[in-house]
Amino acid sequence: MSEPYRFDHPELRSLDGFAVTIDPAHERADIVLDRPPYNVVSMAARDQLRLAFEALDADPRVRVIVLSGAGEHFSSGGDIKGFLEASPEHVSKLAWNVAAPARCEKPVIAMNRGYCFGVGFELSLACDFRLASETTLYALPEQKLGQIPGSGGSARLQKIVGVTRTKDIVMRSKRISGSQALDWGIATECHPDDALEAAVAALVDELRTFSPLAQRTAKKLLNDSDDALLTTAIELEGLNYSRLRMSEDFREGVEAFHAKRRPVFKGA
Repeated sequence: MSEPYRFDHPELRSLDGFAVTIDPAHERADIVLDRPPYNVVSMAARDQLRLAFEALDADPRVRVIVLSGAGEHFSSGGDIKGFLEASPEHVSKLAWNVAAPARCEKPVIAMNRGYCFGVGFELSLACDFRLASETTLYALPEQKLGQIPGSGGSARLQKIVGVTRTKDIVMRSKRISGSQALDWGIATECHPDDALEAAVAALVDELRTFSPLAQRTAKKLLNDSDDALLTTAIELEGLNYSRLRMSEDFREGVEAFHAKRRPVFKGA
């Protein structure tokens, strides 16, 4: 059973437009954007979301984090008025805050349905897995405001779909359906809306079966080598492989394989 997450950080005593729960039995934490009807993300929430991800990353009860939105929509984007009121120093930190899911060592799943616009899309792009429903619409609509994405949206998207499709999405404020996002490699999976939560739960349980140490290593390696030359990426992969070769989890995995039993990984 899920229960409200208790944070020690004083800035997280009152959450601004989102809720956090934990299900220790399934080693799962949920961050749910909850500002009806479209789950607009305030400027304050961006700071708090970063802190929440950092706290959950440090919690040994949590193996997987799920980011979702309450109701029919993930998020229609950010608080537009907040951009005009925020200081330049605060605005300069937006991309760092939104990148919190990528920096998190644990797997992070974005559960997307309905509108997934602006910072909602950028937060999802910073996650490791994006599970969309057939109702999902992804967009970076900042051009309609005389702006460009400012929290990694166009940069991350270009890595996934290339410059031609990114220009089509960004420069035309084009909306991409969940099924098209799957075809283009933006979404990891696309499901009927009534099957989305079960698909996310199944992925959480699947990820929990793997070695926490190997998963942390794989995530960091893939993120760090994204911009690297092929030769550098191969070298980094080899170094990390050698390090894991000495781990207890690897020994357990090999012994379980030969014994034809399920491994019990401890993250060591």
